[in-house]
Amino acid sequence: MALTVRFPLGQRAFRRRRGLREAARRRPSDYGRARVPWEAAFLAAKAFVRYRRRGGEQSAPLPDFFIGAHAAVGDLTLLTRDASHHRTHFPTVGLATPDA
Repeated sequence: MALTVRFPLGQRAFRRRRGLREAARRRPSDYGRARVPWEAAFLAAKAFVRYRRRGGEQSAPLPDFFIGAHAAVGDLTLLTRDASHHRTHFPTVGLATPDA
């Protein structure tokens, strides 16, 4: 099952998984990890089927479908630069965007 990882704001990208594991071990309160609920996985699959029926070309669900579905069932706000994707597939999800 896919996982969602929350990073502290301002954190630079990690080049290797080991860097993330070490940072999380040093400051566990700054990092969170939650399993994607079955309800979110189901919603992601339904959104992906709609995407394909509308002519989407990807053959496997994109991570954005799981992220959007997880936010939808968890009543979470997403920080994203791709607002149109999330508004199309998950219209109930609150979005925080650079242009907002």
